[in-house]
Amino acid sequence: MSIRLYHNPRCSKSRATLALIEEAGLQPEIVEYLKVPLDKASLRADLAATGLPLRELLRTNESEYQALALDNPALGDEALLDAILAHPVLLNRPIVITEKGARLCRPPELVSEILP
Repeated sequence: MSIRLYHNPRCSKSRATLALIEEAGLQPEIVEYLKVPLDKASLRADLAATGLPLRELLRTNESEYQALALDNPALGDEALLDAILAHPVLLNRPIVITEKGARLCRPPELVSEILP
């Protein structure tokens, strides 16, 4: 089974989610999205798979969020996605994608819902 984890090793929730996946005997594909440029089409599909509105996947406490006025309700998903691509720190984490579904794992225990 394929598992993809959008991971920030400095984030305690992300580290806890990775630990839960590994405790289940699984090895995810780790996407260190702050280091590696993201692919727009893949990111769009993965974020849509969570079933959450794109706005709920943004980190609203980041300075880039305020600087880009991303709280403006007139901004559509494409503008929000472009902002994430330009400023990956805006992406909330950890996001896990498996064949059973996708989740923003806050709290980390939510990952159990989509592991085999």
